[in-house]
Amino acid sequence: MTTYNELAGFRVNYLSADPTLNSGNEGQVWYNSTTGKLRALVQIKAWAAGGSMSTARRYLGGCGTQTAGLGFGGFVTAPPGVTDTEEYNGSTWTAGGNLGTARYNFGGCGLQTAGLAFAGYNGTANTAATEEYDGSAWTAGGSMSTARRQLGGLGIQTAGLGFGGKTTVVVGTTEEYNGSTWTAGGSMGNATYILGGAGIQTAGLGFGGYNGTANIANTEEYDGSAWTAGGNLNTARRDPAGAGIQTAGLAFGGVTSVSTYTGATEEYNGSTWSNTTSLTTARRGIGGAGLRTSALAFGGYTGANSSATEEFTSSIDVTTAAAWASGGSLSTARSGPAGAGTQTVGLAFGGSPSATVSSAATEEYNGSAWTGGGNMGTARYELGGAGIQTSALAFGGYITAVSNATEEYDGSAWTGGGNLATARYNIAGAGTQTAGLGFGGNNGTVNVTNTEEYDGSAWTAGGALGTATRGAGGAGTQTAGLAFGGFTTANTNVTQEYDGSSWTAGGNMNTARRFLVGAGIQTSALGFGGLVTTVAQSATEEYNGTSWATSTNMTTARYILAGAGTQTAGLAAGGYTGTAQSASTEEYTGSFVTPTASNLTTS
Repeated sequence: MTTYNELAGFRVNYLSADPTLNSGNEGQVWYNSTTGKLRALVQIKAWAAGGSMSTARRYLGGCGTQTAGLGFGGFVTAPPGVTDTEEYNGSTWTAGGNLGTARYNFGGCGLQTAGLAFAGYNGTANTAATEEYDGSAWTAGGSMSTARRQLGGLGIQTAGLGFGGKTTVVVGTTEEYNGSTWTAGGSMGNATYILGGAGIQTAGLGFGGYNGTANIANTEEYDGSAWTAGGNLNTARRDPAGAGIQTAGLAFGGVTSVSTYTGATEEYNGSTWSNTTSLTTARRGIGGAGLRTSALAFGGYTGANSSATEEFTSSIDVTTAAAWASGGSLSTARSGPAGAGTQTVGLAFGGSPSATVSSAATEEYNGSAWTGGGNMGTARYELGGAGIQTSALAFGGYITAVSNATEEYDGSAWTGGGNLATARYNIAGAGTQTAGLGFGGNNGTVNVTNTEEYDGSAWTAGGALGTATRGAGGAGTQTAGLAFGGFTTANTNVTQEYDGSSWTAGGNMNTARRFLVGAGIQTSALGFGGLVTTVAQSATEEYNGTSWATSTNMTTARYILAGAGTQTAGLAAGGYTGTAQSASTEEYTGSFVTPTASNLTTS
């Protein structure tokens, strides 16, 4: 049999503590016997989709960071360009103040609250105009000495750099901005236009472009007074975007021939460029922002104007393998309890210790053992739960008939709250004691779509589920809830996301099942356990806000169990194995990455 050593070239070491790691050894794997965790060194480099811009456009300006970006100006359908400005918060674009001068093919630099736009083409002629952004409005700054378009830009609002470009001819002239006026800097070694830039005024980077005859791969480095040659790009191109600094730069996108757009992305270490993951959408004329390890690409041209945004992440991290581990057993084995809280401060309440008996018992978990808490006022099973150990919510369930009772727990005792409008059991829950969410279930006759929202005293109607469902898993909050799996007329793998008023479709689970439970939030959830035909399930899945991924199975297969915690620290307690009620508790450690320790050297 092939071993890990033969596959990866490293042995799996058995260690009592995490080692001093070498970033050159990607794939390094070890078992930490103290924590009981299997860990590995991994390098993650990827572009991922962000929120689309409101206005699709090319040849726009960009600056800022990945979570506070700025896109402005550009070309839409015809000269003179647009004045639109948009601000990015890490997920969505919103309108900012308009540029005073509509233009495209100009230089840009700075931050979202201190941006700079300079030169470009206004649809009739090149311009030397400069504008400064304060986070809400653009105002005029000092004009450049040389009007031009298709130049490179870098730096900040009070220390900007404009270089290269085209007047009526290709130029290599450089100008430096001090926050009010432009002055001459050192000329580039190669007159170039439609080039990329990154860095600051005293440590800048210019790369790629077109010299009037051909696309070039040249890189030049600026020290505040003069340009010197750096390492060539691997892909010669014009119209790339840039991010980062002189010793840690990023080049992405562009065009390699008249109509051949590229998504090629390269990283610069101060002397050489290396290829990394390409943009999902190959394009030219992109806006760029951010750092080499957290860049932003937006807009551009693919043969049509684009509004697409992509976020680049590059990191060297330690990943911990997912696993379930045994915790302390419940005092009372039972099926159909509800859960609340976290993995180390959990709560289990209600349930059925036998086929004909309902329980009011409450147990509190401290991360290793369960102890008795105050009994519920109403004994019941297959109820909904939400909140934390010291502020929990119990609602619905089954006694000898369906219940609409609501109770609130304060860490020691339960008191009555406002009743559900629709009595039901197999109801799913999410949220907190003062902002709870109950959805789906069975009213004793049929499955229902009803969603109700709790404000700490009363329930009110929310948006209906897309399909009447019982025994679904639940996670999240009242304004960002998640429903998954369950039983309609058959087991389902459907996921639905709640925004505080309505449910919309999410990614389907890998295993259709009912009577499962959940933990976590809408964008980072955990689903586990359940029932398929007559077989109890141990299957576990993780949700990232878009899709579900299969993870490590529970040790004890079961359904109608209690669930609590987060995606990376889940808690499973009680349930039914198919033959008996269970007292088993399991703790989940998610498959997650953490930034490497300070003793990890990275390049």
